[in-house]
Amino acid sequence: MSLKVHQPSPDIYLPSTNGNHFKLSRDLANQPVIIYFYPKDFTPGCTQEACSFRDAFSVFRNLNITVVGISRDSVETHQKFKKQHQLPFELLSDRDGSVAKKYGALVPFLKVVRRVTYLLDANHKIAAVYEDMFGAEKHIQQMVKAVQKSV
Repeated sequence: MSLKVHQPSPDIYLPSTNGNHFKLSRDLANQPVIIYFYPKDFTPGCTQEACSFRDAFSVFRNLNITVVGISRDSVETHQKFKKQHQLPFELLSDRDGSVAKKYGALVPFLKVVRRVTYLLDANHKIAAVYEDMFGAEKHIQQMVKAVQKSV
């Protein structure tokens, strides 16, 4: 079950493709952010989703909204995925699925990350949430709509 609108988001502390550990409360304090959880690098749906966020990146950047992707893949795999698809945002490695679980994005027993996207406001409360395992491109469309609505 994903988190609900107006709930505070759990803090995140994970290794990032930039070589550092990303901490939501430290690195993006008082800033809105889109966090998208996805199952696996280099799979068709996840590649489509990442490239759609890449293609819409200027919309979010112009509004000072950071985009961050999270899956259970290793930092090394994320770095290859990011380079191959020229992704302008960081990918975080949630190897044990603990952050995905806090965000309701981990399928129990299977330990697979579900496709869930969150828009967090500057106070890191959930402003919008969208989940659809098979409609990868819809995540970007829904976040653009949510961002436009909140501006």
